[in-house]
Formats: sequence, C-alpha cells, structure tokens
Amino acid sequence: MENTEEKFGEDILDACIKHTKEVLTEQLPLVKDKKYDFAPQFKDLTIQLYLVGVMQQFYDQYEATTADAQEKAFQALYCMMVNDGVKPKRAKKQADFVKQMSVLDDGDEALALALGYESKPGDRSLAEVFDNYIDEARVSKGLWRYYDQGKMILLLGGLLFAMAGIWFVTIYLPESDGITILAVGLLAAFMFMIPVFLIGLLIYRYKIKKDDRPKTPPL
Repeated sequence: MENTEEKFGEDILDACIKHTKEVLTEQLPLVKDKKYDFAPQFKDLTIQLYLVGVMQQFYDQYEATTADAQEKAFQALYCMMVNDGVKPKRAKKQADFVKQMSVLDDGDEALALALGYESKPGDRSLAEVFDNYIDEARVSKGLWRYYDQGKMILLLGGLLFAMAGIWFVTIYLPESDGITILAVGLLAAFMFMIPVFLIGLLIYRYKIKKDDRPKTPPL
C-alpha cells in the first residue's frame, strides 16, 4: 500500500513538473518579446515564484487544503531544479529563499505567485507580472550593472592605493617593520574605498528617491 501511494505521489510530481514546463515554454516568448531590462536575480526569482503558483494550482486537485498544495508546490520546485542539473544543496537553498520571498511584509502573497496560481492556458500572466515592475529602479538591470561596476572599482582602486602606500613606505621609510608597512597599505586602501563607497551610496539613494517620486503631480 505504501509503495502504491509513493508511486502515485511520484507520478503526480512528474506530471506537475511536465505541466509547469509546458506553461513556462508558453509564457517565456511573451516575456522575451517585451525586452524587459530587469536584473537577472530579480527576473529568475520572479519566474520561480510564478512557477510555484502554477504548481500550486496543479496540486489543488490532489490536496485537501490550499496550504498543502502550496507546500507541495515548493517541493516540486526543488525537484524540478534538481532534475535540471542544480546541485541538491543549492536547489534547497534557492527553494527556501523563494518560499521566504513568497510572502510580503504585509502578509500578502507575492504578485508573481498569485498570478501564477490564477494563470490560464493562452494568457500572458507572466508578462503581466513583469509589467508591474517596469518603473522600479531597484530591480533594473542598469542599477545592478552600476552596483557590479562599483564593486570592481572599489576592489581594484583599493588594491592600487594599498600597493602605492606600501611602495611609499618601503622607499621613503625603509626602516619600517612589516606591521607598519601593512598598516599603511590598509590605511591607503581605506582612504580610497570609503569616499568612493559613500559617493556610490549617495548616487544609489538619489536614484531610488527619484524613482519613488509621483509620476504625475497631485491634483
């Protein structure tokens, strides 16, 4: 009896993953046609939340409660990632993160999950999810590109300043011991990194505040 139930559960899981991939195959071209400029991290998370909603809708026909169906959906997402070649440990971590992000601070479900759950064949529900974030600077690829470039500037600039500080001490204060030389190198690096970091933070805050301003003047 247990083997029969286990086999039934595996068959349902396989059918759920197959159905979900069919939905994704149908929805992705509609998203690509829109040429969104979102950060890859945000785009991947949004798609995974949407797929959880699709899986939850699928499991509704087999589970007693919506909560049980959603729990099965997160398990199915994990299994799908493993089947696609993601290492189990990484897949578990990502599935847990998706589950954490599925509930907003006010207790509501994430929009992507909700629209995935309400999706119907032939609609454009995944693109509708992304349409709601077009004007969000926080999730734009440009802002994340700026963030990645800033990290590289901090790393390389800090390294160059550290080397310059060490070179200066070595040449002009040859009697200095190793600890002093290292301390001067670190100090030189921080003298570059801290101002650059603060400038980057100010630019980031300016972009976010600019994005948060009302698009139209109040009446």
